Amino acid sequence: MSIAGAPATRAAAPRLLRFGHSPDADDAFMFFGFHAGRASIPGCRVEHVLEDIQSLNRRALEHADLEFTAVSAHAYAFLADRYAVLRCGASMGIGYGPVVVARSPRSLASLGGRRVAIPGPLTTAALLLRMECPECIPVEIRFDRIPDAVVKGEAEAGVIIHESQLTYREQGLVKVLDFGELWQERDRLPLPLGLDVVRRDLGGELMRAVSQGFEASIRHAFDREDEAIHYALGYGRGLDVGRAGRFVRMYVNDLTLDLGETGRRALERLYRRAAACGAIPGVPSIDVV
Repeated sequence: MSIAGAPATRAAAPRLLRFGHSPDADDAFMFFGFHAGRASIPGCRVEHVLEDIQSLNRRALEHADLEFTAVSAHAYAFLADRYAVLRCGASMGIGYGPVVVARSPRSLASLGGRRVAIPGPLTTAALLLRMECPECIPVEIRFDRIPDAVVKGEAEAGVIIHESQLTYREQGLVKVLDFGELWQERDRLPLPLGLDVVRRDLGGELMRAVSQGFEASIRHAFDREDEAIHYALGYGRGLDVGRAGRFVRMYVNDLTLDLGETGRRALERLYRRAAACGAIPGVPSIDVV
C-alpha cells in the first residue's frame, strides 16, 4: 500500500535482449521455446532479429550491438575478445555440411583458378573452401542466389548452405564435395559451422542466464518436435514439412544442446587448420558459457 500522495512504485521494465539469427528452419526451431513462452531469461525480454549469416557476422564484427547472436564458426575467430561461446545452439554437421556444387561432375582440384560462389567471406563455408581449394577464385553471392548463379554460369561452382543442400539436384546441379563428409572420413569429427555467442560485457551472471534460457528453448523444441517443426516451416524457404524436419535434424542434434568435449575438439581442429593456412590470425580462446 502506497503512502497517500506518493507516486506508486512501478515494477522495473524488463531488459531487452536481442537474439540475432538467420531466417532458417533450424534457427527458428531453436527459438521455439521462447516463441511458445516456455523459456525465458529472468528479468529480460527476448526479441529475435532476423538477418542472413554474413550480415550477422559483419554486425558482430563491426558493431557488437546484439546481446547474443548466431555467427559463423569462422567469424568467431575475430570476435573472441567481445563474445563468448554458448554451450548450446551450435550447428555441427555430423557427416554433412556445406556442399560444393557444379553444373557437371568434376573434382575440387579442377576448380583452381575458377570462380566459385561463396555466401560471404566470414562464413565457415568460405573458410572451408579456402583451406581445401586455395587456388580457386571466391566470389561473394548471397547464399540463396548461389544455385541460380551456378546454373546461369556466373560462377563455375558454388558452396551452398541452408535449404539448398536438400534442393540443388532439382536445379540440375551435382555435388563436387560435401565438406561434412570429408571431415567425418578424414578427421572423425563433426564439422563446426555455426555458433551462438553472448556478449562478454553482460557479465557472468547474465551470460549464464542467457545460456540456460536458450538451452530451455531448444529442449522445449525437442519435447514438442512436431509443433516446433511446423513453426520452423515458416522460415524454411521452399521446404515442405518432411524436408523441413530433415533439415532441422541435420543441424539440431545432441551437440546443439551441449557442445561438450567433442564440439570443442572439432572447433580447435578447425581453428588450428585455419591458422596454419593464414586464414585467421591465430587460434582463438574458446570460452564456453
